[in-house]
Amino acid sequence: MKVSAIVVSHGSAAELAESLPALEPQVDELLVIANVPGSVPAGVEALHNDRPLGYAANINLGLTRTRGEAVLVLNPDAVAEPGAVAALRDFMEAHPRCGVAGPGMTFPDGSPQPSRRRFPTVGGTVVRRTPLRKLVKQEHHLHLDEPSPDGPVESDWMLGGFLLLRRAMLDELGGLDPGFRLYGEDIDLQYRAMLAGWERWYVPAAAVRHEHKAVTDRRLLTRRTLWHWRGILRFVRKHPERLRAL
Repeated sequence: MKVSAIVVSHGSAAELAESLPALEPQVDELLVIANVPGSVPAGVEALHNDRPLGYAANINLGLTRTRGEAVLVLNPDAVAEPGAVAALRDFMEAHPRCGVAGPGMTFPDGSPQPSRRRFPTVGGTVVRRTPLRKLVKQEHHLHLDEPSPDGPVESDWMLGGFLLLRRAMLDELGGLDPGFRLYGEDIDLQYRAMLAGWERWYVPAAAVRHEHKAVTDRRLLTRRTLWHWRGILRFVRKHPERLRAL
């Protein structure tokens, strides 16, 4: 199974200078998409957009320019430890209905990053996207109310910062939904994968260091917060049955 990696950079040249050297030896094909000028380090070949595109639209563009049976999508600040991609690829190869495989993630200080998550509920979304998050913990949503798994486990969805996706699944689902500008496209893709019978697996043996700035978790009102709410509303319009998940 050949792996094509797609990295979308929006002014992230410094992060790519660290992540690309760790990634390139692990994949069969690498495509960097420069979404705005100054997005890549000197000497790095990239596909330069004439105008900025949303994240999902950029990934779909990358799908048309790559050929691997598995597609790795990752953020510029995600640094793959040696063997991380191979662990995800080997697991996907051994499980024909695995459409999404995600790694074990850590913050730069080495602490675990809760990248494995449950599909959103109405109550959980209200808490997380309002000041209530300072009072109500989200252990259940983030699987923090249970021991960390030692081996692969099925998951609702995983953070889109580093995911291996089966191209056959992407072809069946029509890729990512470009109606999501930023935020929510990873949840939507994995929810649609679930509906279509594709499995999503968390593979902790694959280790990835991810900064995960989480701007919308630290500040209540930014441009990104508005994009996040827009993504939530689009997800609900597409999947109104989730309104029953309180």
